[in-house]
Amino acid sequence: MLNVILLGTGNLARHLFEAFSQSEEVKIVQVVGRNLNDLAWFSHHTAVSNDFSEIFDADVYLIAVKDDAIGEVSNHLSDKNGVVAHTSGAMEMDVIQSERKGVFYPLQTFSKGKKVDFNSIPICIEASDGEVLLLLKKLAVCISENLHVIDSDQRKKLHLAAVFVNNFTNYLYGIGEEICLEEGLSFDLLKPLILETAEKIQGISPKEAQTGPARRNDEKSMQNHLKLLTNEDNIALYTLLSEAIKNVYEKEL
Repeated sequence: MLNVILLGTGNLARHLFEAFSQSEEVKIVQVVGRNLNDLAWFSHHTAVSNDFSEIFDADVYLIAVKDDAIGEVSNHLSDKNGVVAHTSGAMEMDVIQSERKGVFYPLQTFSKGKKVDFNSIPICIEASDGEVLLLLKKLAVCISENLHVIDSDQRKKLHLAAVFVNNFTNYLYGIGEEICLEEGLSFDLLKPLILETAEKIQGISPKEAQTGPARRNDEKSMQNHLKLLTNEDNIALYTLLSEAIKNVYEKEL
């Protein structure tokens, strides 16, 4: 049985808590965070504290807070013997001051109230030494079959790629929804297209899957689209993305 303490009370901390709670090999012995309202949810299931001087002893301390706070939070664990690992995709492992340290990065988007299947989520691990690596592997396989050992540089690039395919794409979904609502149309009309696009790249590369006016260099359609847009940011985005797509495929046109 691995005794684990979660430091943080946000979306990721809650999802990790729920995932580990289903494992017979892991026990969350404490959740530590500053937000009393969020701690209240965890208090029904385990010990909680908003006092970082009252952190229990554990095998693993998982820091699931915003990136800028990881170093500060890790300083409260300098006297602990357990492994200290953060869950960030963008921060170096060495932001943690402890000697026995690592990274436990679940590559997924987490939203409050939306359950995810951890079994298929890639868990990306980095460790300060072989012993820590074995411990974090043991922890990871308790919730996922998709385990990867990667270094900080690889993880940062992976996180950057994730921002493009998830965060930026979701922002574009929001623009699409706004355009639909302006005309009294339901965003649901676009959902089969979104799902087909995601399904398509399971079998072919994104480059092969690209379609649309910019891919065909259909100037009339693109000019008509620009006339329909009134938001300057959206006009700039449409122009920038269309030019980028044209630049990739211009030799094939």
